[in-house]
Amino acid sequence: MNKTYFSTAVAGACLLAFPAQAEESQDSSISNTVAADEPGQDDKSDGDIHGFFAIGSGAVPAFDGAKKYQLVPLMLADVEWQGLVLEVRGLSARLDLFGPSQFQLGPIVNFRGKRDSADDGKGKVKLLDDVDSAVEVGGFIGYRFGGNEYGQGEVAVDVSVAKDVSDGHEGVIGTAQISYVAYRSQKLFVNLDAQATFADDKYMNAYFGVSSEEAARSGLPSYEAEEGIRDVGAGVTVGYQFSRRWGLIARAGASHYLGDAKDSPIVDEGSKIQAIGGLAVSFRF
Repeated sequence: MNKTYFSTAVAGACLLAFPAQAEESQDSSISNTVAADEPGQDDKSDGDIHGFFAIGSGAVPAFDGAKKYQLVPLMLADVEWQGLVLEVRGLSARLDLFGPSQFQLGPIVNFRGKRDSADDGKGKVKLLDDVDSAVEVGGFIGYRFGGNEYGQGEVAVDVSVAKDVSDGHEGVIGTAQISYVAYRSQKLFVNLDAQATFADDKYMNAYFGVSSEEAARSGLPSYEAEEGIRDVGAGVTVGYQFSRRWGLIARAGASHYLGDAKDSPIVDEGSKIQAIGGLAVSFRF
C-alpha cells in the first residue's frame, strides 16, 4: 500500500473550537482525504515529516442534546514522522504508534468544552447547572484491510476509550467505528463511516441527568441516566484535489440518541438528532 496514505481509523477534522461530542461523529480515515498518488509513487522518505492539514469552518450542536447550533473554526491535520502518525481531530489528538500500517494503536487525548446552560440552552435548560470542561485520556486500537492501489475499497475498524481526568463529567466514554473508502482517485474521494458511542453513568448523568435541585429550579422532571449506548451515527466525507498540494474537503454527519440519553428531559427540550457539517481547504506537504 502507498506510504502516503498516512493513517486510518474513526470519524474527520481538527476543529480549533470543535466540541468533542461532534468529533465523535467525524470521519477520521484522514489518510484518504488527500489526493492519491500514482501506484507505487512515494516522494517522501521515512525520515521526513509529511502529512496534510486543512482549515475552514463548521456547524455543530452547542452541547449534548442541544437544538441550538454554533459556527466554529475547522482544521484537520495528520503528521507522519519516523513511523509515527499524529492525528488531530478538533480538540482531540492521538498518536498512532504503528504509523501507516494495517494496525493502529496508541494514546488519545480529548478536550470537551463546557456546557454553559444559561448561554447555550433554551427554555428550562437555561436553569440547569453548567458542566465544566473535561480532559479525557485513554487509548485506541484499530485495523484496516482491503483497498486497491489508490486505497479505494479500504475498510477500517476502530475502538477508542477515554476517561475524564479533570473536574468535568468524570466519566468514561468509548466509540466504535467502521469506515469505508467508497471512491478514491487522484482528484476525488468519498469516505463513508458509521459509529456507536458508549458512556458510563457518570458521563450520562453529567449531560443528560436532572438532579432534584435542578428539577425544582427549572421545572424539568428529575432524571437519572444510566450507562449504555449513547447514540449511533453515520457520515460522509468528500474531497476534491485542485492540485497535488491543494484541495477542498466537505463533511456531513448525524447521530441519533438511544436509551437513557434519548429519554432525557434535556434532549426532549432539545433534539434527539445531532448533525454536523463543515468545509475546509486542505494543503498537503
